[in-house]
Amino acid sequence: MTTAAGKRHALIIGGSLGGLFTGVLLRQIGWDVDIFERSPRDLDSRGGGIVLQPDVVEVFRQSGIDLDSGDLGVRSRFRTVFRPDGSIQSKHFAPQTQTSWSFIYTTLRAAFGDAHYHQAMTLTHVDQDLAAGTVTAHFEDGSSETGDLLVGADGGNSAVRAQYWPEARPSYAGYLAWRGLIPEDAMSPATRGMLHGDFSFSTNTGSHILGYLVPGADNDMRPGHRFYNWVWYRLADDEMLARIMTDRDGRARGHAVPEGMLAERWVSHIRHDAQMLLPPPFREVVQATPQPFAQAIRDLASDHMVAGRVVILGDAAAIPRPHTAASTSKAAASALGLAFALKSSPDDIALALERWEPLQVTQGKMLLRRGSQTGDALLFQKYPTVVRS
Repeated sequence: MTTAAGKRHALIIGGSLGGLFTGVLLRQIGWDVDIFERSPRDLDSRGGGIVLQPDVVEVFRQSGIDLDSGDLGVRSRFRTVFRPDGSIQSKHFAPQTQTSWSFIYTTLRAAFGDAHYHQAMTLTHVDQDLAAGTVTAHFEDGSSETGDLLVGADGGNSAVRAQYWPEARPSYAGYLAWRGLIPEDAMSPATRGMLHGDFSFSTNTGSHILGYLVPGADNDMRPGHRFYNWVWYRLADDEMLARIMTDRDGRARGHAVPEGMLAERWVSHIRHDAQMLLPPPFREVVQATPQPFAQAIRDLASDHMVAGRVVILGDAAAIPRPHTAASTSKAAASALGLAFALKSSPDDIALALERWEPLQVTQGKMLLRRGSQTGDALLFQKYPTVVRS
């Protein structure tokens, strides 16, 4: 279905990073785009850390977002591994840039604008007219919208994926991530000297923690105004996970408890375990975090990402473990690939999607394997078998 201006029209379900990556890129190749987000408010992750990858930078570049290299995040110089007693196991020069979910989201939201970003829109189902080459999204409020393409970028619990591939469900990996953010100066000078400016790690039995600086409130990157972001992976069986995912109000959260909603017993639990398992700098950071939050680690790699004029991407299609540092970058790469395919075959959407899908599926499965091997080695001491001839 073309719009009155003669443009193709894309409907994007999900207004987080995957949806915004896709939205700004499809606009750049001449499509009209509407994004439908189920939350009634702007999304917020208060700066949760992300390792900046080239695909995200390329989305910014292709979308005409005016940022120079110094505006993208906080740079680190060394990768430092601490032993549990606080001594340094290894330290090597490995410069990279860490940014935040909030920085990427707010930058893309500003670029996309408000006029075609629709909030409080919960998808109920999708219809297609393959003969006419159209797809229609239906919403809880009784409204519907028809376009030429529907992109399901609605996260790990995707309603679009559930309709078309109900057998593809995320599976729990057997461990979770405790996470937290604190102002960079909310730690002692000694700890600042050990952690600031580096990407730091420490591993113990059933425990792996990492941390780095990210932009602070309102994406402030000035020294003294940044946050320190930490992620601590810990084993938890299904029963324990269910208890952790029940928030302080007694509400079952499923796979993630946001900041401020973790039950107090688990805040105490985290601080106790930090005292027992973490080297002193990480111990101090964790215990200084007033409101840690939690995320179950899940695996998903879909066998299919295209059904007629419907596609899925981002976490709706594949959930790589965080050790790959690829969840955000894979969403960006999929959006870049989709825009390129559609631009290359402007008169044949079906051909464009046929060309786009195989590489996306392959990359999702590759990341699943890589993330599983890394996570299983770190948390379960399970290492891949090396076959030698």
